[in-house]
Amino acid sequence: MAKFFGVDKVVRFFQIVRDNGGIRGSLRALYRRDELKSGTLIGEDKYGNRYFENNMHFYGRNRWVEYADHVGLDYNASQVPPEWFGWLHYKTDLPPYKDPSRPNYKWMLDHTENMTGTRDAYMPYSTTRPKIEAWKPK
Repeated sequence: MAKFFGVDKVVRFFQIVRDNGGIRGSLRALYRRDELKSGTLIGEDKYGNRYFENNMHFYGRNRWVEYADHVGLDYNASQVPPEWFGWLHYKTDLPPYKDPSRPNYKWMLDHTENMTGTRDAYMPYSTTRPKIEAWKPK
């Protein structure tokens, strides 16, 4: 009967608000992610990103990442390391800490995010003379 009148939706809404840290936490989550979700914490990477799963959502929308608090609103998808990228995109159902076949060699580099558009972006140094030179008055 409660399902018929939609009471279960109201109960689910209050549970989502509670899981996001109350009214203040829910408003903060809405500001950062534009949606409120509640799910099971699967794991956290060494950069502070947290990964969640809730199978009540549609396939493809049931896994998500909450970026670390220190990045604020300057987050992008390149901040997700490759092992968690594979889990987010259903390349594997095992989180990285449970996957025994994951390679880990000493020559493998640590993950770095794409810095394009920031002051830390790579700028190549050119040794060739420019084709057009600026005019310098005497």
